[in-house]
Amino acid sequence: MRQILEGSQAIAQTINNIKPAVISAYPITPQTHIVEDLAKLKADGKANYEYIRAESEFAAASIVAGASATGVRVYTATSSQGLLLMTEVLFNIAGMRLPVVLTCANRGVSAPITIWNDHQDAMTIRDAGWIMFYAENHQEAVEQHILAYKIAEATKIPVMVNIDGFVLTHTYEPVKVPSRSQIKKFLPDYKPKKGQYLDPSRPVSLGTFASPDYYMEIRENLHKDLEQAQNIINEEYKKYRKILGDFTKKNEKMTQINNGLIEYYGPRDAQTILVAMGSLVGTIKDVVDEQVKNTGLFGNKVGVLKIKTFRPFPAKEILKVVEKTKYVAVVEKAISLGSTGPLALEIKNVTQGKTGPFGKLRTSKVQSFIVGLGGRDITSGMIKKIIKDVKNKDDSVKFICKE
Repeated sequence: MRQILEGSQAIAQTINNIKPAVISAYPITPQTHIVEDLAKLKADGKANYEYIRAESEFAAASIVAGASATGVRVYTATSSQGLLLMTEVLFNIAGMRLPVVLTCANRGVSAPITIWNDHQDAMTIRDAGWIMFYAENHQEAVEQHILAYKIAEATKIPVMVNIDGFVLTHTYEPVKVPSRSQIKKFLPDYKPKKGQYLDPSRPVSLGTFASPDYYMEIRENLHKDLEQAQNIINEEYKKYRKILGDFTKKNEKMTQINNGLIEYYGPRDAQTILVAMGSLVGTIKDVVDEQVKNTGLFGNKVGVLKIKTFRPFPAKEILKVVEKTKYVAVVEKAISLGSTGPLALEIKNVTQGKTGPFGKLRTSKVQSFIVGLGGRDITSGMIKKIIKDVKNKDDSVKFICKE
């Protein structure tokens, strides 16, 4: 049955139904409700996992790394400065090919101090070697956590599920959380192969010293496996929908593409496409819906391309959507200081020049728009302003602070 749940409650219930063996975390706003609910489930006798409240985020990441190395399913969650404190261990987890799943309740980073949402925390560690999902709403967050375990265990690559702090963690929405028996049909119990985990009867070494003769090839293998994970993500997404169903709300006529990597929402022949991630996409879809009701509102047709998977970056999937588009506005809650938006950097790399890395392009303009830093509200008026501004000759990065 559909329930009215806080985003954090929905995630906690989902994790409990997935049945990890070890959970370790340190509370930090706005991730706190997730780990509070998981601790309460354990205290109330409704969960069987080992729950360890660590003394820091660095320790929490180390605990789940060690537990995962023994061949069991694990979970942790963090946010902002906590994620940055985990950085050293996050690189180690990916390098040791441990299938850890982590929820990042996205929040701005200091200084100045902010507890509100943007994506600068996760973007800071985007090169750590993790698969990175971004959820638009509660239902997608539930879906992505279940997918995360299936994909992490299949690829031996850790997965981070990003959910917007407060916007999703602390708000209530209708959501369906699959039961343990339902999840098990898609995600069976974790049984790693012998030699892939620490076992006294069959000793192995993880994360050992690598000389220059080997280090580069090891990193190349991780890079190639991340790229190839795109196929696995899409395959598992199809299986998920077949087994567990599709509970997301959508306008069938407006959703042209929907897979594990991207979603395109809007007309097939859009002249302007807005690219975004996370809960921001909902606001953009409202503006697109308004365009449909009020034909000619912007003088051209507008669509929205949602990036579900930021790492590995789905360049070919994106190109299929934007290659015939006249204007591409990349709208994001992060800035690569001294450069432009990190998502915009990726989109420009896909569409650069007359011929891009995947074929001939007809995109005339890609521009970066920065919104919502430190939790600034993002209004439909701001999105309308972006749709107009992207058609101007100026292509510099724009901070949209007000309508």
